[in-house]
Amino acid sequence: MNMIAIIDYNAGNLTSVKLSLSAIGAEGIVTSSPEIIRKADHVIFPGVGAAASAMAHLKGLGLDTTIRETIASGTPFLGICLGTQILFDSSEEDGGTEMLGILPGTVKRFQPASSRDKVPHMGWNQVAYPRLHPAFEGIPEGSDFYFVHSYYPCPTDDQDSICKTEFADTVFTSAVARGNIVATQFHIEKSGKAGLKVLSNFLKWDGKEPASC
Repeated sequence: MNMIAIIDYNAGNLTSVKLSLSAIGAEGIVTSSPEIIRKADHVIFPGVGAAASAMAHLKGLGLDTTIRETIASGTPFLGICLGTQILFDSSEEDGGTEMLGILPGTVKRFQPASSRDKVPHMGWNQVAYPRLHPAFEGIPEGSDFYFVHSYYPCPTDDQDSICKTEFADTVFTSAVARGNIVATQFHIEKSGKAGLKVLSNFLKWDGKEPASC
Protein backbone atom coordinates (compact mmCIF):
# COMPACT_ATOMS: atom_id res chain seq x y z
CA MET A 1 0.00 0.00 0.00
CA ASN A 2 1.26 3.47 -0.88
CA MET A 3 2.31 5.74 1.96
CA ILE A 4 0.52 9.12 1.87
CA ALA A 5 2.03 11.86 4.03
CA ILE A 6 -0.08 14.86 5.08
CA ILE A 7 2.32 17.59 6.17
CA ASP A 8 1.56 18.99 9.63
CA TYR A 9 3.07 22.44 10.17
CA ASN A 10 0.41 23.89 12.49
CA ALA A 11 -1.38 25.53 9.56
CA GLY A 12 -3.40 22.75 7.97
CA ASN A 13 -6.95 21.55 7.60
CA LEU A 14 -5.61 18.13 8.48
CA THR A 15 -8.64 16.26 9.80
CA SER A 16 -10.77 17.04 6.74
CA VAL A 17 -7.98 15.91 4.40
CA LYS A 18 -7.50 12.66 6.32
CA LEU A 19 -11.26 11.99 6.30
CA SER A 20 -11.46 12.66 2.57
CA LEU A 21 -8.72 10.11 1.97
CA SER A 22 -10.62 7.61 4.10
CA ALA A 23 -13.72 8.23 1.97
CA ILE A 24 -11.86 6.94 -1.10
CA GLY A 25 -10.32 3.99 0.76
CA ALA A 26 -6.91 5.52 1.40
CA GLU A 27 -5.07 6.26 4.62
CA GLY A 28 -2.95 9.34 5.20
CA ILE A 29 -0.32 9.83 7.86
CA VAL A 30 -0.43 13.28 9.48
CA THR A 31 3.20 14.06 10.21
CA SER A 32 5.85 16.72 10.71
CA SER A 33 8.64 14.14 10.41
CA PRO A 34 11.03 14.90 7.54
CA GLU A 35 11.99 11.21 7.41
CA ILE A 36 8.39 10.03 6.92
CA ILE A 37 7.67 12.74 4.36
CA ARG A 38 10.76 11.78 2.32
CA LYS A 39 9.72 8.11 2.32
CA ALA A 40 6.11 8.78 1.26
CA ASP A 41 4.84 7.77 -2.17
CA HIS A 42 2.51 10.80 -2.32
CA VAL A 43 2.67 13.99 -0.26
CA ILE A 44 -0.20 16.38 0.52
CA PHE A 45 0.55 19.93 1.70
CA PRO A 46 -2.68 21.53 3.04
CA GLY A 47 -3.01 24.82 4.85
CA VAL A 48 -5.25 27.47 6.29
CA GLY A 49 -4.22 30.64 8.09
CA ALA A 50 -1.72 33.43 7.51
CA ALA A 51 1.34 33.24 5.28
CA ALA A 52 3.95 34.65 7.67
CA SER A 53 3.08 32.40 10.60
CA ALA A 54 2.85 29.35 8.33
CA MET A 55 6.31 30.04 6.92
CA ALA A 56 7.68 30.53 10.44
CA HIS A 57 6.30 27.14 11.47
CA LEU A 58 7.72 25.47 8.35
CA LYS A 59 11.19 26.87 8.93
CA GLY A 60 11.05 26.13 12.65
CA LEU A 61 10.34 22.47 11.91
CA GLY A 62 12.87 22.29 9.09
CA LEU A 63 10.09 21.39 6.68
CA ASP A 64 10.98 24.07 4.14
CA THR A 65 14.07 22.05 3.24
CA THR A 66 12.12 18.77 3.36
CA ILE A 67 9.52 20.07 0.92
CA ARG A 68 12.16 21.24 -1.54
CA GLU A 69 13.96 17.88 -1.34
CA THR A 70 10.72 15.90 -1.71
CA ILE A 71 9.66 17.81 -4.80
CA ALA A 72 13.16 17.57 -6.29
CA SER A 73 13.03 13.79 -5.83
CA GLY A 74 9.98 13.54 -8.12
CA THR A 75 7.43 12.45 -5.49
CA PRO A 76 3.87 13.42 -6.54
CA PHE A 77 3.06 16.49 -4.46
CA LEU A 78 -0.36 18.08 -3.87
CA GLY A 79 -0.81 21.58 -2.39
CA ILE A 80 -4.15 22.83 -1.05
CA CYS A 81 -5.13 26.49 -0.39
CA LEU A 82 -2.39 28.08 1.76
CA GLY A 83 -0.30 25.03 0.92
CA THR A 84 -0.53 26.16 -2.70
CA GLN A 85 0.33 29.80 -2.03
CA ILE A 86 3.42 28.90 0.01
CA LEU A 87 4.96 27.20 -3.04
CA PHE A 88 5.35 30.58 -4.81
CA ASP A 89 8.08 33.20 -4.49
CA SER A 90 6.24 35.72 -2.32
CA SER A 91 2.86 36.86 -1.02
CA GLU A 92 1.33 40.29 -0.42
CA GLU A 93 -0.05 38.96 2.87
CA ASP A 94 1.28 40.24 6.20
CA GLY A 95 2.95 43.22 4.54
CA GLY A 96 4.87 40.99 2.15
CA THR A 97 6.09 37.48 2.93
CA GLU A 98 8.87 35.48 1.31
CA MET A 99 7.59 32.03 0.44
CA LEU A 100 9.32 28.79 -0.64
CA GLY A 101 10.14 29.94 -4.18
CA ILE A 102 9.48 26.54 -5.76
CA LEU A 103 6.98 27.86 -8.29
CA PRO A 104 7.79 31.19 -9.98
CA GLY A 105 5.20 33.84 -9.25
CA THR A 106 3.51 35.86 -6.53
CA VAL A 107 0.36 35.71 -4.41
CA LYS A 108 -1.95 38.74 -4.58
CA ARG A 109 -4.94 39.97 -2.61
CA PHE A 110 -8.32 40.46 -4.25
CA GLN A 111 -9.13 44.14 -4.76
CA PRO A 112 -12.87 44.21 -5.62
CA ALA A 113 -14.13 47.28 -7.42
CA SER A 114 -17.66 46.66 -6.15
CA SER A 115 -18.78 46.47 -2.52
CA ARG A 116 -21.01 43.58 -3.58
CA ASP A 117 -17.95 41.36 -3.94
CA LYS A 118 -16.97 40.42 -0.42
CA VAL A 119 -13.46 39.29 0.52
CA PRO A 120 -12.72 36.58 1.44
CA HIS A 121 -14.04 34.80 -1.61
CA MET A 122 -16.10 32.13 0.12
CA GLY A 123 -18.33 29.41 -1.29
CA TRP A 124 -18.74 27.35 -4.44
CA ASN A 125 -17.37 28.51 -7.78
CA GLN A 126 -16.68 27.00 -11.16
CA VAL A 127 -13.37 26.13 -12.76
CA ALA A 128 -12.31 26.25 -16.41
CA TYR A 129 -9.37 24.29 -17.82
CA PRO A 130 -6.73 26.23 -19.77
CA ARG A 131 -5.07 22.86 -20.30
CA LEU A 132 -5.71 19.27 -19.28
CA HIS A 133 -3.99 17.59 -16.34
CA PRO A 134 -4.24 14.01 -15.01
CA ALA A 135 -5.47 15.28 -11.61
CA PHE A 136 -8.68 16.52 -13.26
CA GLU A 137 -9.33 13.54 -15.52
CA GLY A 138 -13.03 12.69 -15.58
CA ILE A 139 -14.10 15.99 -13.98
CA PRO A 140 -16.17 18.12 -16.39
CA GLU A 141 -15.09 21.68 -17.10
CA GLY A 142 -17.37 24.04 -15.20
CA SER A 143 -17.45 21.82 -12.11
CA ASP A 144 -17.89 23.59 -8.78
CA PHE A 145 -15.29 23.56 -6.02
CA TYR A 146 -15.30 25.15 -2.57
CA PHE A 147 -13.22 28.29 -1.92
CA VAL A 148 -12.27 30.24 1.21
CA HIS A 149 -9.49 32.76 0.50
CA SER A 150 -8.54 36.42 0.23
CA TYR A 151 -5.34 35.83 -1.79
CA TYR A 152 -4.71 33.99 -5.05
CA PRO A 153 -1.64 32.74 -6.95
CA CYS A 154 -0.28 34.56 -9.99
CA PRO A 155 2.18 32.24 -11.78
CA THR A 156 4.92 33.93 -13.79
CA ASP A 157 4.36 31.36 -16.53
CA ASP A 158 0.68 31.03 -17.38
CA GLN A 159 1.41 27.52 -18.68
CA ASP A 160 1.53 26.51 -15.00
CA SER A 161 -2.20 27.32 -14.71
CA ILE A 162 -4.49 24.30 -15.08
CA CYS A 163 -7.67 25.84 -13.63
CA LYS A 164 -9.08 29.36 -13.83
CA THR A 165 -11.95 30.87 -11.87
CA GLU A 166 -13.69 34.26 -11.95
CA PHE A 167 -14.41 36.35 -8.86
CA ALA A 168 -14.72 40.12 -8.32
CA ASP A 169 -14.14 40.86 -12.03
CA THR A 170 -10.87 38.93 -11.83
CA VAL A 171 -10.09 35.72 -13.69
CA PHE A 172 -7.52 34.12 -11.42
CA THR A 173 -5.49 30.92 -11.39
CA SER A 174 -7.27 28.45 -9.12
CA ALA A 175 -4.99 25.45 -9.70
CA VAL A 176 -1.43 25.05 -10.93
CA ALA A 177 0.81 22.22 -12.07
CA ARG A 178 4.48 21.93 -12.90
CA GLY A 179 6.39 18.67 -13.08
CA ASN A 180 5.38 16.48 -10.12
CA ILE A 181 3.48 19.34 -8.42
CA VAL A 182 -0.26 19.92 -8.63
CA ALA A 183 -1.82 22.50 -6.31
CA THR A 184 -5.31 23.94 -5.87
CA GLN A 185 -6.45 27.23 -4.38
CA PHE A 186 -9.83 25.65 -3.64
CA HIS A 187 -10.38 23.09 -0.88
CA ILE A 188 -10.71 19.71 -2.56
CA GLU A 189 -11.37 18.14 0.84
CA LYS A 190 -14.55 20.26 1.12
CA SER A 191 -15.64 19.96 -2.51
CA GLY A 192 -17.79 16.84 -2.48
CA LYS A 193 -17.56 14.29 -5.28
CA ALA A 194 -15.43 16.50 -7.54
CA GLY A 195 -12.90 17.05 -4.76
CA LEU A 196 -12.74 13.34 -3.96
CA LYS A 197 -12.18 12.62 -7.64
CA VAL A 198 -9.18 15.00 -7.68
CA LEU A 199 -7.76 13.18 -4.64
CA SER A 200 -8.34 9.79 -6.26
CA ASN A 201 -6.69 10.95 -9.49
CA PHE A 202 -3.74 12.34 -7.54
CA LEU A 203 -3.13 9.03 -5.76
CA LYS A 204 -3.07 7.22 -9.13
CA TRP A 205 -0.70 9.78 -10.64
CA ASP A 206 3.00 9.03 -11.04
CA GLY A 207 4.00 12.69 -11.01
CA LYS A 208 4.48 12.92 -14.75
CA GLU A 209 2.35 14.83 -17.23
CA PRO A 210 1.57 13.12 -20.57
CA ALA A 211 2.79 14.89 -23.66
CA SER A 212 -0.81 15.75 -24.55
CA CYS A 213 -1.30 17.79 -21.34
